[in-house]
Parts: sequence; C-alpha cells; structure tokens
Amino acid sequence: MNKELEHSFVEELEKNQNIVHKVCRIYTNNQEAHNDLFQEITIQLWKAYPKFRGDSKFSTWMYRVGLNTAITLYRKRKRSIVTEDFSDFQYKIKSEPYDDTEEEQLKLLYKAVHQLNDIEKALVFLYLEDKNYKDISETLGITEVNARVKMNRVKTKLRTILNP
Repeated sequence: MNKELEHSFVEELEKNQNIVHKVCRIYTNNQEAHNDLFQEITIQLWKAYPKFRGDSKFSTWMYRVGLNTAITLYRKRKRSIVTEDFSDFQYKIKSEPYDDTEEEQLKLLYKAVHQLNDIEKALVFLYLEDKNYKDISETLGITEVNARVKMNRVKTKLRTILNP
C-alpha cells in the first residue's frame, strides 16, 4: 500500500478508535480479551481499508467491520474461551464521597447485554451510541423497519432480564 493510503487509514483510526474500544467492551469481559479483540479489529480494518469506497461515513464502515469481526470471533471462540465476569473487577475510587448508582446501573446493564445474542448486542451498542435507525440498518445490513422491530424486542428482553 502506498504511504498516502497508510497515512489516511492511521489518521481515521486514531480519530475513531473509541468505536473499536466500545465494540470490544460489549464483546469482552476482561482487559486481555479487550486488547486481543482491539488488535484483531484493527487488523481487519487495515485489510479491508483499500476496498473502502467512501459510500458511507468512515465511522459507519468502522462499526460494521468491528461488529462483524467481534461477532465472528465471539462465535468461533464461544465454547473455548473462559473470561472473567465484568462485575468481578475492582475500581479505584477517589477518597471523596462518591455516588456509585450510575456505575452500578451500568454494570447491571452490561451484565444484561452480555446475555443477549450477537445481533442483539450490536443493536443495543449502536442504539446507545445514539445512532438513528437508518444508520443502524446500514451498519447491520438490515432494513430500517427490521432494525426498529428487533430493537423493540431487545428492549423488552432487557426489561425482562433487568426486572425478572
């Protein structure tokens, strides 16, 4: 690849790397698995970059490649990987008074999201990223109506998980 292509890829990746981190957080339970998935998504983005035509925003394309990579790896390794539960990690908290209500709610949400299937996780992730249904449908390769229906079902499923 030429230097210009390499430079533009690195620039876009640096600008949008939080997308990859967020995908990793949804599909992993510990830092080592997060790092491995981040590396694998970056490799897949690099391999696919020469074919990126710019038909969609780079970030939308990045979501799609990242989610597809995570789902593919998650399915391949589902039976063989042992991960630590996200809630088992200790967080360093400053000694000043701290209200952990929001953090506890996030832990519960992530625990519930980890019980969803791959596509449902992707839907929740994109929804929480404030993506509209048009962007969600383009990223996941489904119709906008299908995205809305699936999201409503996922919301119901999450309510059931969180409020049994």
